Amino acid sequence: MIILKTPQEIAIMREGNRILALLFEHLGPMIKPGITTAELDKEAEIFILSHNAVPAFKGYRGYPATLCTSINEEVIHGIPGPRKLMTGDIISIDVGTLRDGFYSDSSKTYPVGDVSRKALRLMEVTEKALYEGIKQAVVGNRLYDISGAIQKVVESAGFYVVREFVGHGIGRSLHEDPQIPNFGKKGTGPFLQDGMTFAIEPMVNEGTWKVNILKDGWTAVTADGSLSAHFEHSIAITANGPLILSSL
Repeated sequence: MIILKTPQEIAIMREGNRILALLFEHLGPMIKPGITTAELDKEAEIFILSHNAVPAFKGYRGYPATLCTSINEEVIHGIPGPRKLMTGDIISIDVGTLRDGFYSDSSKTYPVGDVSRKALRLMEVTEKALYEGIKQAVVGNRLYDISGAIQKVVESAGFYVVREFVGHGIGRSLHEDPQIPNFGKKGTGPFLQDGMTFAIEPMVNEGTWKVNILKDGWTAVTADGSLSAHFEHSIAITANGPLILSSL
């Protein structure tokens, strides 16, 4: 069942999600060669707590950290640790908060120093796919209009949409109905209604849609070792169009 939110509830979600936008601005200048993912994680936790929220991921189904930090071929759920970032890496940072009873969720992929053209293009296409998907999140459209728009952008650029992991509804639970795949047939799926709140999150691989899970039980990596990028916003569907909650 897709849970509709009231305007008051969406306003609460907007405040929690705004913390994530501020956090990304805060972390951005720190993402340089030599910093460890554990240092980024510690800084993120301090920042979230200082904004009267709590990290949503830490402890969720046993996950041990505030951030998911996924580097290069890591798609999602990379666990922070002693690994130092190196020039040429790309890192996807996925993070959420819980504030006033509602969850937020957002992700962004960053270049570390000078990166390859293919890495830049992968990031650009993934971010473009996110916003093209969001454009379809309007009252009266169908759910897979979002999915189809994302898939079209990604595949027309020669990249691959991850199929094992999907976007989702969000609200009083971190993961609510519906699941929102990043591929699908436009014109199908439930009709979109005012008050729906989604986390839309294209995960895009350079060389294959297939992924493997590492022995830690969390980190998903591309099956062929190629690069992966991940961008995500939490949004609300309103009578005036899609509202990006996780923006400034």
